[in-house]
Amino acid sequence: MTIFELFALPAHDDSVRRALAAALVLCLGSAPLGVLMNLRHLGLVGDALSHAILPGVAVAFMIFGASLWPMTAGALVAGVLIAGFAYMLTRITRLREDTSFTFLYLVALAFGVLVIHHSGGDEELVHMLFGDAFKLESASLMLAAGVSSLTVFCLCVFYRGLVIECFDPDFMQAAGRGRSLMGLLFFALMVINLVASFQILGTLLALGMMLLPAIGAQFWSARVDAAMGIAIVAAMVSAYAGILTAYSYQIPSGPAVVIYLGAFCVISVLIGPRGGLRNYLTVNCGGAK
Repeated sequence: MTIFELFALPAHDDSVRRALAAALVLCLGSAPLGVLMNLRHLGLVGDALSHAILPGVAVAFMIFGASLWPMTAGALVAGVLIAGFAYMLTRITRLREDTSFTFLYLVALAFGVLVIHHSGGDEELVHMLFGDAFKLESASLMLAAGVSSLTVFCLCVFYRGLVIECFDPDFMQAAGRGRSLMGLLFFALMVINLVASFQILGTLLALGMMLLPAIGAQFWSARVDAAMGIAIVAAMVSAYAGILTAYSYQIPSGPAVVIYLGAFCVISVLIGPRGGLRNYLTVNCGGAK
């Protein structure tokens, strides 16, 4: 397949158009949310939540089959329950937050894999874990658009509070501006974006579209708003290229998109002007001379 034929695919295939539309729409909300997650150092917590939604998806799949809304509801319930249990364990035991999340998501992931393997089989398990963007229906596209619209709206309205809490959470509490409300809003947005992303990237890689663009963007700008813009562009380009590659080579869409996102991170580390390898060599080798 030539390059021209590859990029002309969306004009000829409805499944490719839906996959691209859903992925590009999700980038608008998940990428800037990932910048805030990176500032909060919540990468491991986000990874745990993305894995923790699998039992909810698995149980809904076992009862209702591959139906969008039951699986979405199951994922939301599982994500909220895991987050709640982790929070409770952190408060009433000596476990740290990252330890409690890791403990719960490993158990949840194992349980979900067993349920899907028993109810469906290896093919359904691969789709749940790694995504299948080309089986999206119109309802899935509407879900992605709704989640992304809500996320962008909340980020615009509560931008100042969310950013301040990333850098100085004690200030929000001292000023009486609802530190707990900002934290709750952030976790709620994170969960619904992970749930909306799992059909494209799978539960194992749903965090990739959120966090990897943010990791790469930090090497290009120290400003939060600029980093969000860079992250959105990088996520969209990677999603577009990844989905077309997945369709052409008949591979799962999740790993394909994440590979391109990973390539953006590697390029950013190598040549990014803010803390990248090029900057390090310029400062240190130049100073040595």
